[in-house]
Amino acid sequence: MTKKTKKILKIIFIIASISSLWFVPWILVKAWILPLPDTVQEQVDEALGYGFDGMIVYVDQAGKPPAFYTGGWKDRKNKIPANPKSLFKIASISKLYVAVSITKLAKEKRLSLNETLAHYFPELVGRIENAESITLKMMVQHRSGIPNFTNNPAFWKDEQKNGKNALEFALDLPASFKPDDGYEYSNTNYLLLRNIIDKVLGYSHEHYIKEKILKPLKLNNTFFSLNEVDLKDVMSGYYVGVEDDFKTNENGMLATAEDVGLFLRALNDGPVFDEGEQEIYPYVYEHGGLVPGYQSLAEYHKDINTVVVQFINTTNFDGYEWNLSEIIINRIVKILKKEKSD
Repeated sequence: MTKKTKKILKIIFIIASISSLWFVPWILVKAWILPLPDTVQEQVDEALGYGFDGMIVYVDQAGKPPAFYTGGWKDRKNKIPANPKSLFKIASISKLYVAVSITKLAKEKRLSLNETLAHYFPELVGRIENAESITLKMMVQHRSGIPNFTNNPAFWKDEQKNGKNALEFALDLPASFKPDDGYEYSNTNYLLLRNIIDKVLGYSHEHYIKEKILKPLKLNNTFFSLNEVDLKDVMSGYYVGVEDDFKTNENGMLATAEDVGLFLRALNDGPVFDEGEQEIYPYVYEHGGLVPGYQSLAEYHKDINTVVVQFINTTNFDGYEWNLSEIIINRIVKILKKEKSD
């Protein structure tokens, strides 16, 4: 390739990059290109300017005491400021706890990562395509091809009622792809994995997680249902354009930012695992979560040996709030890296 050709291609790339900005919402561009604040607290305060009601950030840097940053409201109506000790609905971050449980049970030989869905639930043959060849490991890794029940529009007509029979919204549908032949994030995988744990144990996966994960790690502020907590301790949740507080909706696991951070640290450093478990652990080491009114990100950054947990209590499935939250946590990490290098 000649120098002239390289120059022409560079110009074309620059023009294409500039043109693509016309298709990117400017609120995201603004959040991305603004000068980086000097502190995490300044970044939290800046983030509230994008319409978020409240925010909690937990930072665990190795060798330092954990740090907490808050902004906005815990309860918008009653003007109660965000509290770092508030309980928050962690949604799909709970998948990490399920994946660890599956790993422990596999090591105990109470189930097998290579066994099929049909082995545990033969009644699903014919109702979930390829049930005879989908393994537990594929389900853990979202490589099963099982449709995601939350992608079914009918589910959201009454999410609270339909959540009790969520599997029905994924049955009798064509597979997204052949088992282990692709990747598609599917909540149905983990609904089934929780059910498999219950069946194998003969008691609830919640009890197993509590005994095998929460108690050993002293995670005393992690719960499985609103029924286990005082509602006053739960951070309110809001959806853009809706006045209602989504706090009273049942959405599964709740935890403080600190408890999530301690769990993520134990997951990445190893204490959550007993001997031989980490070697067979088949899932990721960080996660996000999203339900109406609550979005969360829990990340581990090995290069600075730091855990960052970010809770934001404002969502809009048709907007850019999730993209904004990702930009914000990325900027927080940049601030932490800059502080470490100074």
